[in-house]
Amino acid sequence: MTLRVLALTCTLKPSPAKSSSDLIARQLLEGFAERGATGELVRVVDHDVRPGVEADMGNGDAWPDIRRKIAAADILLIATPTWVGHMSSVAQRVLERLDAELSETDDEGRPAMFGKVGVAAVVGNEDGAHKIIADLFQALNDVGFTVPAQGATYWNGEAMQGGDYQDLEETPEAVASTNATLVRNAVHLAELLRAQQYPAK
Repeated sequence: MTLRVLALTCTLKPSPAKSSSDLIARQLLEGFAERGATGELVRVVDHDVRPGVEADMGNGDAWPDIRRKIAAADILLIATPTWVGHMSSVAQRVLERLDAELSETDDEGRPAMFGKVGVAAVVGNEDGAHKIIADLFQALNDVGFTVPAQGATYWNGEAMQGGDYQDLEETPEAVASTNATLVRNAVHLAELLRAQQYPAK
């Protein structure tokens, strides 16, 4: 079976506005496609994802549909901008909603997210990428995702300067190389986990 990748873009900008988080997520999906994985991108801010820590907050909550996409995916990519040194509020909401998965299990009693791979991408023209990645990975691991070696990529603009990742004439070599490593290792790990799931007991 073909591996499936879901990219959740956590920009604050609704479609069709251009977004650096969206751009780096699409670049990664292109890399996954080159390795035979199918990908889908969801710009979370375009959907009415209600605050809360339940799987379904009712009253038009859009999270259950996104949650079904996560359940069907082998790899989850969270792409977020950096705002005042932190992940976006949209990314934080995604993590809060994923908290509900702590009480969900598969047919053998394992946490529902066991066997899925979690990766991250961060962009911004200020410091904070390493801290954001650490927070994302801790949350994803708590929920049950497995993080591959070098499973994150980021771009930070020059300190105290303007500019966005999407404004660059070309992708910096260091970012392109890191993107490729993320994709390669995530696919490798997802294939291993698909072939041999974590033990139930």
